Amino acid sequence: MTRNEIVDFINIATDADIVLPDGLDEGFVGVDVEASPPRAVYSIDRCITKLAEEMSTEEATEYFWYNVAGSGGEGYPIYISTPEEDVASPY
Repeated sequence: MTRNEIVDFINIATDADIVLPDGLDEGFVGVDVEASPPRAVYSIDRCITKLAEEMSTEEATEYFWYNVAGSGGEGYPIYISTPEEDVASPY
């Protein structure tokens, strides 16, 4: 999904402002509307795969856990493990 498609989807799902990480749109899988406030949901594997386009898989994994998943707060995204076809988990 593109960032505009994600924003459109969020606007349909909820009227809340939702925190979205930059550059990881390929990892977006949905919105947790049960949370208060609602939060974006991202695939760990897809995010690391996207980051690995610019660095090694090992560096991308470390970067993800420290800089992406490691930054948090109220309304920050949820990161979940998702099954991927023909792709081994990089961690």
